[in-house]
Amino acid sequence: MKLVIVESPSKIKTIERYLSDEYKVLASYGHIVDLSTRGRKNLGINLETFEGDYVLDKSRQKVADTLKKAKDESSEVFLATDPDREGEAIAVHIAKLLKLDLNTTKRLEFHEITRDGITSALSAPRVLNENLFNSQEARRMLDRIVGFELSSLLNQKINVKSAGRVQSAVLKLIVDKENEINAFVPEEYWTLKIDTKYDDVLFSVNFSKSYTGDTKIVNETMKNDIVSKLAPKIVVTDVKSEIKQTNPKPPFTTSTLQQEASSKFKYSAARTSRVIQKLYEGIQINGIETGLVTYIRTDSTRLAPSFVANASQRIVKEYGAEYLGRSQARGKALQNVQDAHEAIRPTNLNFTPESIKDSLTREEYNLYALIYARALASLMVGSKEQVTRYTFNSNGTLFNASSTILVFPGFRKVYGKDEENEDDATLPQMHVGSELPIIDAVTEQKFTEPPARYTEGRLIKTMEELGIGRPSTYAPTIEILQKRKYVSSLKGSLKPTDVGFRQIDALNEFFPSIISSDYTASMENELDKIASGEGDKVEFLSDFYSVFSEKIDDARKGMKKLPPEKVGRDCPKCHSELVYREGPYGRFIGCATFPKCKYTEFIVEYTGENCPKCGAPLTYRYDSRNRKYIRCSNYKDCDYSATIKRSRYKK
Repeated sequence: MKLVIVESPSKIKTIERYLSDEYKVLASYGHIVDLSTRGRKNLGINLETFEGDYVLDKSRQKVADTLKKAKDESSEVFLATDPDREGEAIAVHIAKLLKLDLNTTKRLEFHEITRDGITSALSAPRVLNENLFNSQEARRMLDRIVGFELSSLLNQKINVKSAGRVQSAVLKLIVDKENEINAFVPEEYWTLKIDTKYDDVLFSVNFSKSYTGDTKIVNETMKNDIVSKLAPKIVVTDVKSEIKQTNPKPPFTTSTLQQEASSKFKYSAARTSRVIQKLYEGIQINGIETGLVTYIRTDSTRLAPSFVANASQRIVKEYGAEYLGRSQARGKALQNVQDAHEAIRPTNLNFTPESIKDSLTREEYNLYALIYARALASLMVGSKEQVTRYTFNSNGTLFNASSTILVFPGFRKVYGKDEENEDDATLPQMHVGSELPIIDAVTEQKFTEPPARYTEGRLIKTMEELGIGRPSTYAPTIEILQKRKYVSSLKGSLKPTDVGFRQIDALNEFFPSIISSDYTASMENELDKIASGEGDKVEFLSDFYSVFSEKIDDARKGMKKLPPEKVGRDCPKCHSELVYREGPYGRFIGCATFPKCKYTEFIVEYTGENCPKCGAPLTYRYDSRNRKYIRCSNYKDCDYSATIKRSRYKK
């Protein structure tokens, strides 16, 4: 028997279907070991040699026993964890656990869970990559050091649960944006439109420049002056027409897919990640587990030559040779692009979204249709539009309007049909000297708006542009900021909470470089160097820690301890003051003299409904995994409880 070890158990059936009976596929269920909390500062890291003290995850004991037994019964072991740095680290840890030779054990990379993808990987196995492992281990140790040390400090001083290298840098972006919004001073301006007609076609033209040369109308007096000096007609003074070509966007990377899903469907980054992971691992199509998309953690826009060839044939066959363009891959346009994998694309173009719609949930269909169309469109020619721009004059005040006619749809045949600018109307054909009546002058007072808060999509785009984090970290970072209540989602926008402000204020004072986007991006560059063999893990971590530990020591001495917030009443047990505290299940009330007095009480959150069993008010509570549920407030005498149902979206 030959043993293949993957990360996720949901891949097993799909992979086994493409392998012969001599192969057995088992899963590690992700990381099987992790850094311990032993040693100096409970870091599980030797701070002199930067060797990790790894321990078997207690929840993985049965998995480890199963893998060891299967290894003993196998003639050969293949490590097929995910094809990224984290997957490489998991593979190395499995190899060490199973006492495999690190220099000869075969490593497989499944970039797509299909027959071709698996056959290709088996035909070209490689050995474990020490540089990739060192890079991932350096990242893990870096995050452990920063997370443990900062979290301990902030928890002790300002009652903040945790901080982290990437999460605090991202939180700073959100806080800085909110400070910018709070400091914003609105300015008055007026809009002016002229309602007119030509050949009985009614339309409007927009103010461009006043007779005095001003391009903005800043107050009512100015508006009244301009309107009062308008002639009864406007005259066409300039007509410019051009063919505008819009090229298709490249195929999806992790971040651009998360951005598009946020924009089109209002999906959170975490929700998108969960759905596309399933599309990658396999969906039952006609009773058979099938991987529908390629590896989904990528920053590359490259497409495999075989896909380009197949897609090109399909484009010519379905739309005509005039629609065939070339790949829109942009290469390494952004900093810190690893370009280790292809773009996200369908594994089989015969599985059109409509043909497999019945096998997908609504979420799966929406994202698969996006991925399919975007990959195909990226190989098509651009769309062409005839844009005609008109300039109008009325006693020296200028107005403009434009007309757009689609000449050739190009890639819009398959992607972006709803992205066409609905504001671009088709105007009647006019010429210089044409006179049009002013039917009405429509004005409106407005005020400039503050900068918009980050949506998840815009935040991910900013993280990518600044080089903060990696494709695999975008969604988890945003998710943890919301879970720990450092930010809240307000109508789809991210707003920092008081705790979030408190954390960044403290970090700005004592650790400004650690949470700056430039510093965080430079860390990613150093990790990239380690991955390519150009950098040394121990030297990198040693240099970092020597500076960071000094900053921690300074902060412990200089950071003021925040007194707990008072409730406003006394402890019924010892008559000291009651204060608000933070615990693993959220906020609660406790005695100020803790641990001398251990009195606590829950902060009751009512649902607004009554218990169906006893009629008492229902309350929200949290279980050991911080999941919200409903329980009767009369819980001592009534055992009623209920889960909070979350809808599962079907098409």
